[in-house]
Amino acid sequence: MKTPTIEVGILSAPSISFKLNGRFRSSTGEEIADAEQTVALADVKDAVLFEPVDADASNFELFHVVIGVKFHWEREETQRFKGKLKLFVEDGKITAVNILTIEDYLLSVISSEMSATSSLSLLKAHAVISRSWLLAQIEKSRDVARRVSTEEYKTLIKTAEGYIKWYDREDHKHFDVCADDHCQRYQGITKVTSTQVYEALKATAGEVITYNNKVCDARFYKCCGGITEAFENVWEPVNHPYLTQVIDNKEVPAGCDIDLTQEENARKWILSNPPAHCNTKDAKVLSQVLNDYDRETQNFYRWEVRLTQPEIKDLLKRKVGIDVGDVLDLIPVERGVSGRLIRLKIVGTSGTIVIGKELEIRKALSESHLYSSAFVVEKEEIAGQAPETPFAFILKGAGWGHGVGLCQIGAAIMAANGTPYQDILTHYFPNAELRKIY
Repeated sequence: MKTPTIEVGILSAPSISFKLNGRFRSSTGEEIADAEQTVALADVKDAVLFEPVDADASNFELFHVVIGVKFHWEREETQRFKGKLKLFVEDGKITAVNILTIEDYLLSVISSEMSATSSLSLLKAHAVISRSWLLAQIEKSRDVARRVSTEEYKTLIKTAEGYIKWYDREDHKHFDVCADDHCQRYQGITKVTSTQVYEALKATAGEVITYNNKVCDARFYKCCGGITEAFENVWEPVNHPYLTQVIDNKEVPAGCDIDLTQEENARKWILSNPPAHCNTKDAKVLSQVLNDYDRETQNFYRWEVRLTQPEIKDLLKRKVGIDVGDVLDLIPVERGVSGRLIRLKIVGTSGTIVIGKELEIRKALSESHLYSSAFVVEKEEIAGQAPETPFAFILKGAGWGHGVGLCQIGAAIMAANGTPYQDILTHYFPNAELRKIY
């Protein structure tokens, strides 16, 4: 098998400004060198491709690239990329796509998802799971295209009570993956790439994790909160035996019942502080996993958010289009194996609705996203307020991210303690096997 080439969606905007560094050839055959351009919507009739004449000596820059889209660290950057630049019109905007080999892509992902100076064992583990995830998505795209054509594939299910919705990379129709947290962070060659990143990629070149001879859909996130989640509770209802509940500790913490699908157990777990690999304040290790803007998030293993009734009412309307009047209660309906809410009942003065899955719940109750959907709800009386807004909701939660697959902070602690990357993968992806496929 040859090293695959992939297409990564970087930016979509009414106009796109970029700079070509070195010699490039356009799709019309014109050769362009060291040029800076701004392309407006009216300028792009058909797809335009800029291909480097010498791939090693040339790169391009994109200006005003938005990272952390709709997260609390959202901002713009100028980013630099290897490979080809493609521009085309999609949904009334110009989309910029980077075309490059999967190994060049991974060189950036490993440095964008975490610090390029992370421990070698952690970088190797992340190289394998990032490669596995990408190859699994390419294969999944073919399957989704078939299922969409036969109207079998859905990401929204409506019920008499409300709806459940999930978000995945199949939202992208004209490229393989995007460059933001929705897929994998990819910021070109902008981030510092260390000798260790090159070494990790060379040592694991072509390695993936597999299950039943199929490349695993290997997922990852920042912090599990002590227990990982099952795939089917976050995305489509498909069971993957390698994406299931894992205790992020050497053993079950004393006094804990880990059937967190039960409300009493989940509440006790979330309100406690059980030991786990990812339960750490080790600044040195955290600096390996968390880039500068990630370190703006101080509390992630256990956290707390306070929302007044007017704030929740406004969020529900703006973020997910729900209006149930003044919110009176937030009631857990169904939890996953990590205690993350799959379905949440919202009771208001003018109606009641049940929503899910976890990302929809996180979007509905935060200006960006809640750190996770593993939370319990408490109420706080507000003295002196009008009768229609008598209290605030206190959300006490656990973890950062969807919780499926590899916990980056937990894996960083394991690597810092000398755990080989193969054992890190075995821990977070039980039943999977490590294989070299190219």
